[in-house]
Amino acid sequence: MHGWIPIFAACASAFAQTATETPPDLAAGRKIFEAQCALCHGQTGTGGRGPSLNRPKLNKAADDDALRKVIFEGINPEMPGAWQLSKREVASVAAYVRSLGTVQPEPLAGDAARGASVYESKGCPGCHIASGKGQGIGPELTDIGARRNGAYLRKTLLKPTDSPPEGFLYVAAVTTSGETVRGIRVNEDSFTIQLKDSRGKFHSFRKAELKELRRLKQESPMPSFERSLSGAELDDIVAYLASLRGKS
Repeated sequence: MHGWIPIFAACASAFAQTATETPPDLAAGRKIFEAQCALCHGQTGTGGRGPSLNRPKLNKAADDDALRKVIFEGINPEMPGAWQLSKREVASVAAYVRSLGTVQPEPLAGDAARGASVYESKGCPGCHIASGKGQGIGPELTDIGARRNGAYLRKTLLKPTDSPPEGFLYVAAVTTSGETVRGIRVNEDSFTIQLKDSRGKFHSFRKAELKELRRLKQESPMPSFERSLSGAELDDIVAYLASLRGKS
């Protein structure tokens, strides 16, 4: 049995290198996904026994090659490999999975070029990184247009507490000396919590040594732009954010 392992590894490597020789068929990929993958991942990739796939970034498949490899080889022991599929079929399934987490471009009222200027003038790069520019504690926006539609972007600008980013948690840690540190939760386990404050500084606390730890679910470090943006500026900045779709 062990003698087959190097042979299989070589086949998998060759598969990954040649999987894109034939263009994938999105419709065929959907049909295969619904027949063989939806039982665990849901009909539209929303998850079930398996993780949700309707997101542009997958934890175990950073790029298309990695996704095709995961589909072909599987993930032991929770996900079997799809060795029965051809290279094109695997590529087609991978293309369909990618489409589940990508918002299609839509016509919007604003002007993206003007929106970029509004984005800069309102100080957004002080909290967000977009295409390698900016800093701060806000979520990265490099591919936000591929993840969120215009309606969601508009709502977030007007009422940020109503639509927090996935996995986002704003926390206030009160030390025994009475100092309060507010920041975004970076990591947490049963005994410790790590925060990143608005200046980008990291703080680590042992929970047992804190006077209080508050999870500020109804608060956000991002201000509402409901009163500071005109209707035209709001349209423009939404158009700009929607244009940020990551690497082509």
